[in-house]
Amino acid sequence: MKKREFSVPFSGLKQGKHEFDYVVENEFFESFEYNDFNGANINVQVLLNKTSTMLEFDLIASGTVNVDCDITSEPYDQEIPAELRLVVKFGDSFNNENDEILVIPHGEHQVDLAQYVYEMLVLAVPQKRVHPGVEDGTLDSEVLKKLEALQPKEKKDNKEETDPRWDALKKLITDK
Repeated sequence: MKKREFSVPFSGLKQGKHEFDYVVENEFFESFEYNDFNGANINVQVLLNKTSTMLEFDLIASGTVNVDCDITSEPYDQEIPAELRLVVKFGDSFNNENDEILVIPHGEHQVDLAQYVYEMLVLAVPQKRVHPGVEDGTLDSEVLKKLEALQPKEKKDNKEETDPRWDALKKLITDK
C-alpha cells in the first residue's frame, strides 16, 4: 500500500459519519524507509465524522507485524492494537504542530492520513520485543541454550555466612 492511498477526499461527502477500510502491508512501511518489520498485515478502519466546521477522524488498527525477538533474533508475529483520534479544522494556512489537531487551508478537498497511520502503528509496537516462547519457556532456540550455558553460576558456600546483626533483626520479624 502506498502513502497516497490514505488521502481521504471529503469534499464530495455529505455531513455525517463515513467509514473507510484499509489493509496495511510491509510495502507501506518501506515507503517511509522503515525496515524494522519483516512483514505486516494490519487492518485500519478510519471513521470520519464530517461537520460543517471540522472533520473528526477515529483511526482503529488491529493486526500483526512480524518482528525479530530482541533476545533470540527469532521472528514472531507481534499483535498491533492501536487507536488515534484526529480533529481537522479549516484555517488560513496548513498547521500540523499539534498532535491531535490538524489545520488545513479552506480550499483543500482531501486529507492525507498516511503520516498519522504510520506513526500510530510504529508507536504501537513495544520497544522491547520478546518472543512469546521465551516468556513461557516453550521456545527451543540455540541462542537460548547458549545464554543459559553462559549464565553465571551462584556460589552456595557464602550463602550460609550472614552478618549476626541482620540475624537479630530477622528474629524480630518472625517473633510476634
